[in-house]
Amino acid sequence: MITNRTFTMIKPDAVANGHIGAIIDDITKAGFRIIALKYTRLTPEAAGKFYEIHKERPFYNDLVNFMSSGPIIAAILEKDNAIEEFRTLIGATNPAQAAEGTIRRKYAKSIDANAIHGSDSDANAEIEGNFFFTAEERF
Repeated sequence: MITNRTFTMIKPDAVANGHIGAIIDDITKAGFRIIALKYTRLTPEAAGKFYEIHKERPFYNDLVNFMSSGPIIAAILEKDNAIEEFRTLIGATNPAQAAEGTIRRKYAKSIDANAIHGSDSDANAEIEGNFFFTAEERF
């Protein structure tokens, strides 16, 4: 089932560097409506569970450590064609390869500290959104 919602996280590097407001501004100026928003911090256990799909990959432990290193902003966003539109807005995982004007090009420091997460499918957007938000928290 295709939906018009996606999930995002502003990662610890972007939060620590003071980019929350600018990133949210970019998101809303791109026409996304914020359905749910939460400032929180992942424990190593929660980060491990969230990224469990990558458990067998060599970067898993570094990813879990990074994502639990500081606060994050979790959000559910809405817009027509949300997944594709948001992936375009955030840019390539490697900020050096991201298009000019994208969130990662503007705010990320490296492929590892790349400022923001965006769901890659409708199914993952639902799973990821449910990880952070109850049904009552989604408007």
